[in-house]
Amino acid sequence: MGAGAASGGRWLPRGCAVFTTFPDLLFIFESIFGGLVWILITWSQVPNPQVQGWVMFVSVFCFIATTLLLFLYVAGAHKTGTFWINLDAAYHCIAFLFYFSASIFEAFLTIWPDERNEDKQHIQNISAGSLFIVTLLYLIHAVFSLIRWKSF
Repeated sequence: MGAGAASGGRWLPRGCAVFTTFPDLLFIFESIFGGLVWILITWSQVPNPQVQGWVMFVSVFCFIATTLLLFLYVAGAHKTGTFWINLDAAYHCIAFLFYFSASIFEAFLTIWPDERNEDKQHIQNISAGSLFIVTLLYLIHAVFSLIRWKSF
């Protein structure tokens, strides 16, 4: 393992180094807050089921994919191939775009609630607005993954 792997620079870390390098440390927070979004969006009652379905798909898909990537990196399944660096950058860019679109839809329904939307549901939708925290985490991870991809 090269010096770049230990510093989170040029190579993807493996083993416990995943928990100590940046931006790979963000996997933990993405999983935690992604799971929180999953729970909160299930709990909330969005008046538009298509939006709730999209947000639910995004949160479940990204939670599973992020957790899977984290376990693969810890297990060292990625070796030092360029495929994994490309996959890491592409995944985090796509996950950011998914979460960004879900955040916009959820914010739109929270800011302009339906007339049938009660105050309790409105507060639940605001709490589900933690989508923006996850969106920011994926944005930061995507930017630093692209920097690592470009330097490779």
